[in-house]
Amino acid sequence: MSKAQINKPVLLVDGSSYLFRAFHALPPLVTSKGQPTGAIKGVINMTRRLQSDYPESKIIMIFDAKGKTFRHDLYDQYKANRPPMPEDLRGQIEPIHEIIKAMGLPLLIVPDVEADDVIGTLAAQASDKGIDTIISTGDKDMAQLVTPHVTLMNTMTDTFMDQQGVKEKFGVAPEQIIDYLALVGDTVDNIPGVPKCGPKTAVKWLTQFGTLKGVMDNADEVKGKIGENLRNSLELLPLSYELATIHTDVALDQNLDEIEHDHINNERLLELFKEYEFKTWVAQLEQTGTTSAPTAQSAQSTTSVEELPESTINAEYETILTQTAFDHWLEILSNAEIFAFDTETTSLNYMEAQIVGVSFCVEAGKAAYVPLAHDYMGAPEQLDRESILAALKPILEDEQKHKVGQNLKYDMNVLANHGIRLRGIAEDTMLESYVVNSVSTRHDMDSLAKKYLNHNTIHFEDIAGKGAKQLTFNAIDIEKAAPYAAEDADITLRLHQKLSVELDQIPSIQPVYRDIELPLIPVIADIERDGALVDAHLLGCQSKELEEKLVALEREAFDLAGEEFNLSSPKQLQTIFFEKLELPIIKKTPKGQPSTAEPVLQELALDYPLPKVILQYRSLSKLKSTYTDKLPLQINPATGRIHTSYHQAVTATGRLSSSDPNLQNIPIRTEEGRRVRQAFVAPEGYKLVAADYSQIELRIMAHLSQDEGLLNAFSQGLDVHKATAAEVFGVATDEVTTDQRRSAKAINFGLIYGMSAFGLARQIKVDRKTAQGYIDRYFERYPGVLGYMDRIRKQAHDDEYVETLFGRRLYLPEINANNKMRQQAAERTAINAPMQGTAADIIKKAMINVSQWLAESSFDARMIMQVHDELVLEVREDQVEEVTVGLLERMESAASLDVPLLVEAGVGNNWDEAH
Repeated sequence: MSKAQINKPVLLVDGSSYLFRAFHALPPLVTSKGQPTGAIKGVINMTRRLQSDYPESKIIMIFDAKGKTFRHDLYDQYKANRPPMPEDLRGQIEPIHEIIKAMGLPLLIVPDVEADDVIGTLAAQASDKGIDTIISTGDKDMAQLVTPHVTLMNTMTDTFMDQQGVKEKFGVAPEQIIDYLALVGDTVDNIPGVPKCGPKTAVKWLTQFGTLKGVMDNADEVKGKIGENLRNSLELLPLSYELATIHTDVALDQNLDEIEHDHINNERLLELFKEYEFKTWVAQLEQTGTTSAPTAQSAQSTTSVEELPESTINAEYETILTQTAFDHWLEILSNAEIFAFDTETTSLNYMEAQIVGVSFCVEAGKAAYVPLAHDYMGAPEQLDRESILAALKPILEDEQKHKVGQNLKYDMNVLANHGIRLRGIAEDTMLESYVVNSVSTRHDMDSLAKKYLNHNTIHFEDIAGKGAKQLTFNAIDIEKAAPYAAEDADITLRLHQKLSVELDQIPSIQPVYRDIELPLIPVIADIERDGALVDAHLLGCQSKELEEKLVALEREAFDLAGEEFNLSSPKQLQTIFFEKLELPIIKKTPKGQPSTAEPVLQELALDYPLPKVILQYRSLSKLKSTYTDKLPLQINPATGRIHTSYHQAVTATGRLSSSDPNLQNIPIRTEEGRRVRQAFVAPEGYKLVAADYSQIELRIMAHLSQDEGLLNAFSQGLDVHKATAAEVFGVATDEVTTDQRRSAKAINFGLIYGMSAFGLARQIKVDRKTAQGYIDRYFERYPGVLGYMDRIRKQAHDDEYVETLFGRRLYLPEINANNKMRQQAAERTAINAPMQGTAADIIKKAMINVSQWLAESSFDARMIMQVHDELVLEVREDQVEEVTVGLLERMESAASLDVPLLVEAGVGNNWDEAH
């Protein structure tokens, strides 16, 4: 999951909770044939409400599976007191599931575990990525899942419960809820608990003793009959605790990142709504083609999608199979003021892709597709590809012939495979949408067509199929391929017409689009095509060394265990750890087995040698499989280089991301990880030059806040972390210790990312009160920073967006949310986003400047990577010094701040040496 999704909470819906609450809350509705429908209507109504309130969020529906779960294996009396499900309700479950599927929502039903455990697992996965989660449920047990990133929502009462809400409702913190439930017990689920121990008693004990273990350890101190009940329950309390614990490590077929919404099946929905006699929904679907409830209009749009009439796009698409027809279109293109252009290819890999056909559109509704290389059996004769591309080349390379496309960087690279340099890029609809609002929608054509044109495009899967049997474009029947390809060009032109209006309404963002994002397209395309040289032999040697280390660790593990076993087998680890070595059981799996998950191993590794060895083994094994084994396979055989893909329209703040491989995620914190960078090498006769902005976000903070202390520190070239340490710890600058500087660095960076006293305390290993004291002293010494934070919070609440120095808007849809936790998260984003976004804008401007300078110079040098705040160049050895001087000059002049931009450069035979 990307950063663009961070402000869009994931919604996890406790479908089983919805089911029972809807059944009991609504009157017993039935169809004319006697089919009960009250629960169906209630569940779907609540689900539609969620879609309306959270139109950009991933909504996942989770229901209990039939049959027993692992908790029944732990305790055969679990839920024994529950009456059987009413038949009227049982018959409504499958219809609910069918409607949810037709609505395109993910539906999870996992055997052997409860819906709670699936929800807990997905919430944990989201939290690990810093993504906020809302759990829609009425189940009190879910309170144990509440964290700074996880909130409960009761749809029926329209209330939210964050950490403070849990404390107010139950009298204990979320991390004490399991202890609370274990003590109180549950007569419905038949969790034993302590007889006669009610909520007040449980709160009293937990307040006094802290945890269930503390209560059990001090049971003798509890007087009277309740104390006797407690002591008599000590044997069953661990079981009660286990039964009440929601597991967060369930093995799922798909992780959160892989779970996606499907397309709405309106035909099936109409059938179901008619079958269950939901007349209002039938009428709505027949009239508008949508089941969605109206939503609030987006931050940047004057008309919401739901207000648009059903798409009435009229189009005339032509398939060009004769030279006469092509010549006619060539004349049209030659005289067009602007035209939309798209390629259809054999592959998504831009280095390997070959053109199968091209499409054009010069007027909305009038588009053409020229098939050139469809080669299936029985394919009609087509125009010669090389001749057609040669005829198009002068137009495509003409700077004065304006082109509009969707993600034209890809088309630019594909055309380069055929010897054509695309010029005259006037508009890119993906980037127009991204600059208008980076967080409101996905920026692919299908999503944009639905949002801005209320039009469902032909999807690639519709004509090519899915999965392993999916056809490449050259194998698709031209009769199917032509409407799809021509529609791409038509919709692109229509989208530009809509999005250009959106851009014009916000003049401040025009320079971001015109001066940063559009000029960056050819720059990134060149970096991608140039690629980075990688030493496959060195990676092979590293893989071999890692294999030897893994073998040694394996032997060490065998010695510690006293026998041989499979280090990757959880089952065998369970046997060795908990049966043979009798290590303490810290956590159990959903099936009741002792867990050997990484967090468990990390805790055990503090006291026992074997878990530590297993962790080392796992770390090196992942490094080997992900990097040293895989990177050589990603080397292009024709160029001998790795060619990543950079993405302009993914992150919320404007930063570039990369994939296949992800160069921005190569590990550098361990010695073995840093060695991977050593495999990125310079060719013979060349060096790598790596230039990195120093503390750029802190410098931007100094500029934005106008704090005198920070401005002076940077202007005088001081070590800002050392200067901060002197201020915060009240010592002379030359007396600052290494630990104090490290703590000051954590404060400097932590505060601009919204770190709390609790987070700072954990990072620098002090108590919370001491950490809060450091923060208070920081703001006393740097009052301008505090003033900036207060101003930007207020501005964000008023405008619902913040801006970078260059005008890029960063919308904050949760800034005025009713839920305080989500509002505070948006406030933290409001503080940091202008810094991150400005830093992104600066390095993009630097890339444009450097690219133009190199193109106009006679230097034998090229940019080969952009990673975070760093540019990596490949430079001929005898030109390194001169290129480095020019590189630093252009990077440092990319923006004018009230403090100097400092760039540090290194030179080496490989990336690690140069960094």
